[in-house]
Amino acid sequence: MAVITIKKVETRQDRRKFMTFPWQIYQDDPLWVPPLLPEMKNVIDPEKGVFFQRGEADFFLAYKDGKLAGTICAAEDPATNKKREKKECVFGFLEYINDYSVFQALVNTVIRWGSERGLDMLYGPWNLDYEDSYGVLVEGSDVPPVIMCGHTPNYYKGFMDQFGFKPARDQNVALRISLEDSPQIRRLIRLADRVKKQGKISIRPADFSRWKEEVDIVHILLGKSLAHLDDSIGWHREALEATLAPFKTIADPNLILFAVVDGETVGFLPGIPNLNEIFIDVNGLRYPWNYLKLFWLMKIREPACITAKSVLVLPEYWNRGVAVLLMEEFTTRAREHGYQWVDMSITSIDNPNSVLTAEKIGAEIYKRWQVYNYPISAL
Repeated sequence: MAVITIKKVETRQDRRKFMTFPWQIYQDDPLWVPPLLPEMKNVIDPEKGVFFQRGEADFFLAYKDGKLAGTICAAEDPATNKKREKKECVFGFLEYINDYSVFQALVNTVIRWGSERGLDMLYGPWNLDYEDSYGVLVEGSDVPPVIMCGHTPNYYKGFMDQFGFKPARDQNVALRISLEDSPQIRRLIRLADRVKKQGKISIRPADFSRWKEEVDIVHILLGKSLAHLDDSIGWHREALEATLAPFKTIADPNLILFAVVDGETVGFLPGIPNLNEIFIDVNGLRYPWNYLKLFWLMKIREPACITAKSVLVLPEYWNRGVAVLLMEEFTTRAREHGYQWVDMSITSIDNPNSVLTAEKIGAEIYKRWQVYNYPISAL
């Protein structure tokens, strides 16, 4: 009978094993995009990770007969729990071989961790950041993930179901929109022309010289625009700025758009080049020579996809043409920059603005993820 043991990550060697274990799981998967190890190292470092400014987390390694077989993280986010009146134990960095006993041992470790802290529900998987590698992929494993999206083996969902995990909320999805000329694109242009004739809504690009002020605006829009969604988590201001900071150096401010009415910012649509089309070939910057390849690929390779991570509109401006105008301006500019298609991820399936607006211009859902919960008292 196999022996499963769990070890808490404590040493530098442990952390290295924790970070590089996914290479074992995905070594034969050509669609997997390795995480960038320098970024991951900062995320899990209590001295540098933004999450640790407000929460506590521990990381664990699972061994089967002495061989590394899985990883998991257990975390408590007191600020978010207080805001949502919950006592949830967040789990993430969940990777494991195709062995249910290993999965059981990892999950039971997190259950005990949460129970010791008086928490009553597992919630995840998330990699500490609620927007990073969201959930378990349940549809779309035949297409590489875009930046910030997760990619998991097909057996992950089956193990979640077998253990007794239940969906914590509606599925989240990624949609794709071709930027080729089409009846849907032409219809979007006609609708936008009608809105423009009213002269009430203007579109402006981001101003990176006012970075903190722009982040403040986005933070307000996120809080108000998504408050209607079931189980909305919301954003912490410092976490939002940390998430956006890397894009400051790679994004074109002319493709990060704000909608303004009478001097008030009422909408937001950011476009980020899908650098996963490059990162898929640089091995997570695991070795020094991978940096040379990254530098070379950044020079010669232009991503075909631009990803729009949010389409935010204040509720009082729904159905007033703001989303239409943002989408038309965005698709026009993206086409001019040579992009071939737009990814919209990750949005909740019950978000009427993002999903319905995208579908009206020919978008199709091509990936789905599920986040789960499980009662800690069940162990």
